[in-house]
Amino acid sequence: MTDPRIVRRDELSEFYLSERCHVVEHWNSPDDAQASVARIRVAPGTVTQLHRLRGTAERYLIVQGRGRMEVEGLAPAEVGPGDSVFIPADAAQRIAALGDEELLFLAICTPRFVPECYQALEPEAA
Repeated sequence: MTDPRIVRRDELSEFYLSERCHVVEHWNSPDDAQASVARIRVAPGTVTQLHRLRGTAERYLIVQGRGRMEVEGLAPAEVGPGDSVFIPADAAQRIAALGDEELLFLAICTPRFVPECYQALEPEAA
């Protein structure tokens, strides 16, 4: 990255992923391959798809709601606002939104998230 910049909120849009969550990519630029930042929204009662990010570590910062985090190598645990989760590169992971409130968290990836690093680990629906 060579030039400083500000990304305005009105430039961003939310989209739905088959991973069963809504995403706003706040920062994900090819000219800054070191990191990306996304806001993830999971509907109440929803569990995201079991997956791994090949070669990419992730940090979740829980902003709103309660969840049950599952990360390979760690016992499942409940998380809530202010909690952070480190997910090593290549670790299987998923999160469930608990209760009646949406689960909202920031996902910070290093290096930046690219679709090619995503590997779904659930069998395809027949």
